[in-house]
Amino acid sequence: MKRLNSQMQQDGAPLELILLIRTLLAGCKEISFRVSQGALAGVLGSTLSENVQGETQKKLDVISNQILKDILKESGYVKAISSEEEDDVVPCDPEGKYLVSFDPLDGSSNTEINSLIGTIFSIAHAPQWMEPNDPAAFLQPGSQMVAAGYVLYGPSTMLAMTTGKGTHIYTLDKTHGGFLLTHPNVQVPELTAEFSINASNQRHWEPPVKQYISDLLAGEEGPRGKNYNMRWVAAMVGDVHRLLCRGGIFMYPYDKREPDKPGKLRLLYEANPMAFLIEQAGGLASTGAGRIMEVMPEEIHQRVPVILGSKDEVEACLSYYD
Repeated sequence: MKRLNSQMQQDGAPLELILLIRTLLAGCKEISFRVSQGALAGVLGSTLSENVQGETQKKLDVISNQILKDILKESGYVKAISSEEEDDVVPCDPEGKYLVSFDPLDGSSNTEINSLIGTIFSIAHAPQWMEPNDPAAFLQPGSQMVAAGYVLYGPSTMLAMTTGKGTHIYTLDKTHGGFLLTHPNVQVPELTAEFSINASNQRHWEPPVKQYISDLLAGEEGPRGKNYNMRWVAAMVGDVHRLLCRGGIFMYPYDKREPDKPGKLRLLYEANPMAFLIEQAGGLASTGAGRIMEVMPEEIHQRVPVILGSKDEVEACLSYYD
């Protein structure tokens, strides 16, 4: 099987980007080990603090964030970091060429039940005229990303990544510690009969989403003319991984619980990197009002609604907004 380095070279990734990704993945392999130890290492449970998002931090949130922050700061390739677990940007090397944004442990509430969790990341060029501590450097649309991906900590540790030349999935071979290409040039099936949404929020959704989901639930007797299955992992990495493997639509739409927040998922750490992966695999990713990767960020912790997945199903969903 082809190794990660070989595939990145074939896709034309520059050497410094390859070295940065290797460094980032070294941190992810350490997180994978910590996660696998679970209660044996005393890493489960919550801390007594909240992150900038107002969410209670899990011990593994803090550990994973520190692992990635330390390894990236020492790499020499990174000018600054933005993390879901950090209030502000973290300055690194003033000469670094790249910016890295990440959710160090997506779905961390699943650690208590030994379910799917993962690390989501994106990489962009660093504006060389900006200081490393300037958050404005990160206010770039997702279309400016040079790489994005996630590492899924499940029964096997898997990496889904793109450098703009297709989406590839790799599996960590723990016998030698390298990621091997197991699913090259993944394509999201255009047609699907699966959807992922947190149905407990139904009463807060906007009318287009309520009607769309109602029509899916009506099954073959309804206007869509076929039966659908609902799947919900409660970790974006798990739901998106399923989309890449067998199609479907994932939604975390706007709801009216907190009108001042346009969505739950963060643009830099979750929506943009997942949109990049899905688009490179032939799918679509939208906020409901436009392409996710064209949203101009206004601040580093900005939230957006997310609708992504199989092309035909996303288009069908968006037609309800019309």
